[in-house]
Amino acid sequence: RLPKLAFPRRLGAATFTAKTPGDFTRRTSIQFSVCNEAGGLLTPLSIFKEHNISLLQLQPRSVALNESSKAITMYCDFEGHTDDAHVQQCLAQLREITLFMTVVGSHKIPYYPSTIEELDFIEQKTLAAGEELQDDPENPHPGFHDEEYKTRRRAIVRAAQSYRHGDSIPRVEYSRQEIATWGAVWKELMKLFPTHTCRQYQYNFPLMVENCGYAPNNIPQLQDISEFLKHKTGFTIRPVAGLLSGRDFLNALAFRVFFSTQYIRHHSKPFYTPEPDVIHELMGHAPLFADPEFADFSQQIGLASLGASDEDIQRLATCYWFSVEFGLCRQDGKPRAYGAGLLSSFGEMSYALAPVLGDATPGICGASETPAPAPEYRPFDPFAAAQQPYPITTYQPVYYVADSVRDAEEQMRTFAQS
Repeated sequence: RLPKLAFPRRLGAATFTAKTPGDFTRRTSIQFSVCNEAGGLLTPLSIFKEHNISLLQLQPRSVALNESSKAITMYCDFEGHTDDAHVQQCLAQLREITLFMTVVGSHKIPYYPSTIEELDFIEQKTLAAGEELQDDPENPHPGFHDEEYKTRRRAIVRAAQSYRHGDSIPRVEYSRQEIATWGAVWKELMKLFPTHTCRQYQYNFPLMVENCGYAPNNIPQLQDISEFLKHKTGFTIRPVAGLLSGRDFLNALAFRVFFSTQYIRHHSKPFYTPEPDVIHELMGHAPLFADPEFADFSQQIGLASLGASDEDIQRLATCYWFSVEFGLCRQDGKPRAYGAGLLSSFGEMSYALAPVLGDATPGICGASETPAPAPEYRPFDPFAAAQQPYPITTYQPVYYVADSVRDAEEQMRTFAQS
């Protein structure tokens, strides 16, 4: 189910994207009217040539009502932005020789991949942790002072960095200690599986056990999961060195590709990680990518990110946080977890649903070991969620509850079109 990628709708079908990450495509659309006579377009076109501006699209707004119509109006898309001096000079000359001229829009469109192969070019520059851990005093990484752990992560990360589309994903031979960490989290999550997780998760998780090697004493391999998901919904997994930018991560979802880490959190704190790890990815995200509605929902967010401004990327990433990462949906009259940040954390999943499920387990606020106050529930509304601040290293004070995964998808579609 790879998407048929459209060019940004506001610029027309002749728009082309920037070629490399970090580049911007500069495009302007204008409307102008000239005399309806033989050679009436020659002078405007010669002005574009004079300023070395490439036209991408030129078409009449409508056919003249009759041969006696005195003017014809044209739509024109061309390379360049109204900030550019040569474009300003061109437009000034066009205003002088046309009957009417106005700028419909002028945009700087960030690079985005237009084929799945171009995901190879995404710069895997981690924003946190990854190959080299940071010693953040406010959010210390449990493995920062463990040289053996850091060496192990470097080896896994470097294998991921060498991956290219079409390759077989490198397999990781996990150690007994790493499998023990996975197993400890598995044991606690299974206690909440029947009562706290959404129906889609409960249906698909056993399929991961049957087909992908999920087990308390085995960490599944990304290649096996990717092959299974591709058969189920068209989603595939791609290894990544660490936390990507919001733009790069969301762009990949447009192609039904999920970037996943392969390293695991430090064994000293099996129930806490300051950044995504293989437990979060495989216990939280992967099972729901086998659900068609959830897969469509995730891709919807990805498609909306293609060519979006930095401000819109931030809004989309925030919506992603409150849905795919920490979303709740209402089933059988009660909220259930469908966000991966909840599904992979028995502590926060218990905390998030304690008020509605009567869970007496006290909430501990992330890495701080501080009791957390009861959370607030709000109906899922992407327009409101996009503006809501959120913490990274503590339990969420606010959770958004969708009526269903399909409802969340429909609301996100409306939001993306805005």
